[in-house]
Amino acid sequence: MNKFLSLLFIFLLALSVNARADHHQTAIFNGKDLRGWKVPENNIWYLVEDGIMKIRSGPEKKGSILWTEKEFENFVVELDFRFGEGIVDSGVHIRNMDQIQIGISGSLKRDMTASPYIPKKGYPVEAEGVKELLKAKDWNHMKIEAKGMTYTCWLNGQKVMTYTSESGQKKGPIGLQLHGSRDMGIDYRNIKLEELKP
Repeated sequence: MNKFLSLLFIFLLALSVNARADHHQTAIFNGKDLRGWKVPENNIWYLVEDGIMKIRSGPEKKGSILWTEKEFENFVVELDFRFGEGIVDSGVHIRNMDQIQIGISGSLKRDMTASPYIPKKGYPVEAEGVKELLKAKDWNHMKIEAKGMTYTCWLNGQKVMTYTSESGQKKGPIGLQLHGSRDMGIDYRNIKLEELKP
């Protein structure tokens, strides 16, 4: 019996090691500069300081999206975000203009963090339990899985949303949004991505 338990333990340990080996995240933000991202000309909006990407409105309150240079198909992206000053309206773009919202929706005038914003549809579903999970003055952790046209989102370790898009794109970059026509700031750090098999 003891021999059987020992063999079972070794087998489970081997499975655990293999699972960790298959789980490979890559930092898509290096914490030092914006290499790997398509930085806009005369950039004053996307700054890096002490391992943090600081996104800030400029004097003209111009909106923009900071896109990765690389394109992705199926993936999991994880990041930390922290609200700054003003009415924060940001989000993570998934391969095109489909977006996972972070902050106040400009159209709904209320927080829609972790909900999908889909062009021409608005917010087809609303993430659940966000009010209890979201930290207004501290770092939050978000995990987004994009597998096919299905997006799943976790906020601070809790699954809060699943949505299947009809307008999604099979392959494309990831973007971080700075909404225009407002004075706002948001910080990002520890942006990591794991590419998934089809």
